Amino acid sequence: MEFKLYNTLTRRVEELKPVEEGTVKIYVCGPTVYDYTHIGHGRTYVVYDALKKYLSLRGFNVIHVMNITDIDDKIINRSRSEGRDWREIAEEYTRDYMEALSNLRVTVDHHPRVTDHIKEIIEFIQILIDKGYAYVAPSGSVYFEVDKYPDYGRLSGRASRELWSQEPEFLSEKKKPYDFVLWRASKPGEPYWESPWGRGRPGWHIECSVMSSRYLGGRFDIHGGGTDLIFPHHENERAQSEAVYGSGWVGIWMHTGLVMVGSDKMSKSLGNIVPLREAYGKWGLALRVWYLSTHYRKPIVYSEESLEQAKRFYERFTNTWSLLEKLEREAVDKHYVRDEDLALAGRIIRVHNKFHESLSNDFNTPEMISAANELISIVNKELASRPVYMLVSIARRVFREFNTVLSLVEEEKTVGEEVEPLVNLIVEVRRELRSMKLYDLADRIRSELLKQGIILQDKGPETTWIRRKG
Repeated sequence: MEFKLYNTLTRRVEELKPVEEGTVKIYVCGPTVYDYTHIGHGRTYVVYDALKKYLSLRGFNVIHVMNITDIDDKIINRSRSEGRDWREIAEEYTRDYMEALSNLRVTVDHHPRVTDHIKEIIEFIQILIDKGYAYVAPSGSVYFEVDKYPDYGRLSGRASRELWSQEPEFLSEKKKPYDFVLWRASKPGEPYWESPWGRGRPGWHIECSVMSSRYLGGRFDIHGGGTDLIFPHHENERAQSEAVYGSGWVGIWMHTGLVMVGSDKMSKSLGNIVPLREAYGKWGLALRVWYLSTHYRKPIVYSEESLEQAKRFYERFTNTWSLLEKLEREAVDKHYVRDEDLALAGRIIRVHNKFHESLSNDFNTPEMISAANELISIVNKELASRPVYMLVSIARRVFREFNTVLSLVEEEKTVGEEVEPLVNLIVEVRRELRSMKLYDLADRIRSELLKQGIILQDKGPETTWIRRKG
């Protein structure tokens, strides 16, 4: 089955065709860490997490990168207003962001930070200057010359130059009002890094071009973020990246709709935000259901009623999970299967097909939830009264696939699954100790592992291990 997504650039649903066969590379614009994460941010995080988990279920190796902007005007302004170091501000709200991801069971493979990639950013800007796409202003700031990139405006649909103006405070030194900053010359008292153009710090847009290509290469498959980032952020990213890597930098541009409060966008500037930690305290993982109950491209309106509905689904789902576990223990393994059982098996398989069809066609999670409700009804109305092993087994496997994407139930790992990575790490540390001839420490590790039932077997410099039986 093909997997298709709506591409903001082309305005159509397209088949995902990975640059590297079997691997899908996803970059999502992460937070600027100057304030607490709110439920508007959470929607983007959950949607791309669910996408990653579904693609993994389909057999792809998925690499998911989401950056952290830990230097920005907003961070500096907050630092000044509170009389605290800007690094302290960034660390405090980074911790809040990471806690939010953990609560919502969102997993990310790489979290690059801007301040760890200043060298690469400077090198990228220098390439743009050398290729004639950027220029250095007298202040030491560096700007991208938009007129040098003829495809500018296509991603956002802003065809007119009158709609491109940005950063008006620097109009006096830009060639055109719509040129955008790559390197911002520092003002007195601001944090800075040394560069060939003087002391300064990166512009917002260049950060994501550098970090995405640093971890995913000069071509990757999906670039994501909220619709509020299409202009100017993603438009500028695309311009400066294709100036370096050529056209087709990103396969599919994917954007999530905003969380609304009434007719207004939820935002800090409007003062209508709901902190994610408060929402999680009240609704828990029902938030994941709520985020996925509306198609990712549409806005979602915040309301107590819709969250209550999501909570009811969450409770039905988790209760049905427990029921299936019970039925699996009690199931009757009959050699004779009735025609009615075969018909019911067919219904479960059709639900399974609906699960894949909905998610493969522009990641239609509301349709997936509808299919999950159908399966929940089958389990509670049909299987509960007749737990035939074949039917329970099929239903349980299908239910697990729903849970892979929804992540509402955390399956218990076996002891072996939990311990193996840790033992491998300890064995590697011990190997290093042996290479340094610190044999006493190496022998102590061997003895302690043996107490836990782990037997080490040294063969020259290499070590393998087995679990002691009995």
